[in-house]
Amino acid sequence: QVQLVESGGGLVQAGDSLRLSCAASGRTLSSYRVGWLRQAPGKEREFVAAIRRSGFEIYYSSSVKGRFTISRNIAVNTVFLQMNNLKFEDTAVYYCAAGITDTTWDYWGQGTQVTVSS
Repeated sequence: QVQLVESGGGLVQAGDSLRLSCAASGRTLSSYRVGWLRQAPGKEREFVAAIRRSGFEIYYSSSVKGRFTISRNIAVNTVFLQMNNLKFEDTAVYYCAAGITDTTWDYWGQGTQVTVSS
């Protein structure tokens, strides 16, 4: 199985940028669909972005498309989430996840807090 550790969260102002990292160990990320999900206070966890195992299929939620970019570097077994033009409503705990199939998230990181002040 794979272990995931996120980093890069913090407190920023609206309009700023952040880059989240998710370092994987145990197995190569190319064995999984990998993605980012987030959970804001009082809300359910929601999908943000993902890359399929091929590395060529990438998809985003409508709320972040055009502002966020997901990427992976197999050489360092890490997934990134570049977040630009952050908005107050992006405030959440961001989780990295890996899925064995295209319909499940089987492994999770511990999460990293992103807080955007308006």
